[in-house]
Amino acid sequence: MKETIASTIIVLGIVGAALVFTRGGREVVTDTPINNTTIVDGVQIVDITAKGGYLPRKSIAKAGIPTIARFSTSGTFDCSSALRIPSMDISKNLPSSGVTDIDLGIPELGTLEGSCGMGMYPFEIEFQ
Repeated sequence: MKETIASTIIVLGIVGAALVFTRGGREVVTDTPINNTTIVDGVQIVDITAKGGYLPRKSIAKAGIPTIARFSTSGTFDCSSALRIPSMDISKNLPSSGVTDIDLGIPELGTLEGSCGMGMYPFEIEFQ
């Protein structure tokens, strides 16, 4: 069966961009890494939206500086509200609406992987 892509492409403005398109009646988010970071008072903040998964799924950040992952929710009642980062032994239930900061310390070069509690919605932050 051949899948079709709807002619509408929506570009989301979340301190970067992610392409969202429709395939077989479902929204699909590209896996293109996005630099969705800011530095405030010497602390790097990586902004991620949690609802029906994590957006962006792949983030790019700088290694070697204090970093916070900032998760924003708005009417989030799905599995993405149960955040897990196994390598840091972090398990956190996010509120259905609000902002939650997770202190990642001073990350080294590499990729930090996380997901929802069931592992259905992965995300990663690549530290360069």
